Amino acid sequence: MGLMDGLKARKALMKHQKGEVDAAKADYKALYEGGYIAAAYLLPYTVLLLRDGGEENYLKVKEILKKCEKAPDINDTRRQQLWMNYAVAQYKMGEMEKALQLLERSHQKAPCGLTYGALGFLYIEAGMQEKALEYNLEALDYDDEDPVVLDNLAQTYYRLVGDKEKAKEYFLKALEYKENQIDTLYFLSLYDEEEGNYKAAAKKLELALEGRFSPLNYANRGRVEEAYARIKAKM
Repeated sequence: MGLMDGLKARKALMKHQKGEVDAAKADYKALYEGGYIAAAYLLPYTVLLLRDGGEENYLKVKEILKKCEKAPDINDTRRQQLWMNYAVAQYKMGEMEKALQLLERSHQKAPCGLTYGALGFLYIEAGMQEKALEYNLEALDYDDEDPVVLDNLAQTYYRLVGDKEKAKEYFLKALEYKENQIDTLYFLSLYDEEEGNYKAAAKKLELALEGRFSPLNYANRGRVEEAYARIKAKM
């Protein structure tokens, strides 16, 4: 371990950045199994495992991140990413309370866009209407141009408050800043569907299906595919 492992890690990261996900993941796995511990590659490795999903991968993420805590290159920024990835694994394994507690501690130590996005979404998923609205409005004050924050606030109004008109306002703002954001496209397609504008709805869903799905997407691939099939049947 040492210089050569560091070079291998950098090459794996370059593959990841180029979109060569399978090759990068294989290299990350080899480095980890070889005993090389460095946050620089372990954090993106866990992101890929989270995207793949499944209990085995979620358990692996938790195992890797526990070792990553002691990585020589860990710093405050990477530690926040570590906590978020760990919380996502907990959430996906049904440990919502633990996930919320971890992200709340992270937020108390150092509020940042990453935490605002993840914690704001989990409050919605937990059905905590008052807390979700309060927190996502706070997030909006923190950064009113963050598409994730805008989408979270929109989902709060849509899914918890039941104010679809207010929700649409924030979905449209989110779309201005990120035109391919999956959840935003999904929800806006529902408005198109209600208005009978099936062509516009289908176009949004097609764009969503081209995106990279995240464990923090309300609109997972299955949900988007189901909506797309429903829309196409109406055209």
